[in-house]
Amino acid sequence: MEGNGCPNKLCGRIALISGGAQGIGQAIAARFQREGAHVFILDCDSDRGQKAAEGLTTQEPSLPAEFLRADLREQSAILQAIAAVRKSKGRIDVLVNNAGIELERSFDRLTQQDWDRILNVNLRGAFLLTQAALPLFPDSGGAIVNVSSIHATHAFPDSVPYACSKAGMVALTRNLALELCPRHIRVNCICPGYIDTRLWEEYLRNSPNPAALAAQTTALHPLGRRGVPADVGEAALFFASEASAFITGANLVVDGGLTLRAHS
Repeated sequence: MEGNGCPNKLCGRIALISGGAQGIGQAIAARFQREGAHVFILDCDSDRGQKAAEGLTTQEPSLPAEFLRADLREQSAILQAIAAVRKSKGRIDVLVNNAGIELERSFDRLTQQDWDRILNVNLRGAFLLTQAALPLFPDSGGAIVNVSSIHATHAFPDSVPYACSKAGMVALTRNLALELCPRHIRVNCICPGYIDTRLWEEYLRNSPNPAALAAQTTALHPLGRRGVPADVGEAALFFASEASAFITGANLVVDGGLTLRAHS
């Protein structure tokens, strides 16, 4: 590990990243691997997950990434994935709860199925995965990084289930941080703003005026641009590494200044 002759920040660490097949999760996996971690990508999308793992392995053959398929709504699938990690490496040093789904729908049109689907993946899934992974953390401790959203603290139209799931992630972070202090497991949270992922690019292309929407959303950011997945990857690396050894229960906003001022 870091400090044992290896210059990388995550040298020798075992990291499990949910939703690691694309976007923010894939960027986190790539950043961790570059810092010496052995990465497990957990995702429900087998094609993208396998391609992501193969891509990372090609970039760094000495640190082959492994793909685990699991739908976070299914506890049995989560347990099987954790069993695979145990068999392969025997432990987990870093867990990133990144997997999540969104739904834009007005409150009066929401169904119970809509609510359950979002909460079951975004919040219940993080709970189940964390609970299953904890026995694999060594006595020396480790780090859990939860990916929430600025929706946790700021209201946006047609986003009730998503916002509630992300607010719950912040609460989970703080309470779990306190509970896991005796085990030396730090738990911290990242709240990204607008991040240019594949889903965002699809949303932009399907909008009536993509150029206008891109300009509008860029202008909302005091730093002059929307975020990219690598921005969140750097924040996750900070929380996963010894650079944040005395930080737990924190919530880091990564939004280019978006939430510093009111906007329409």
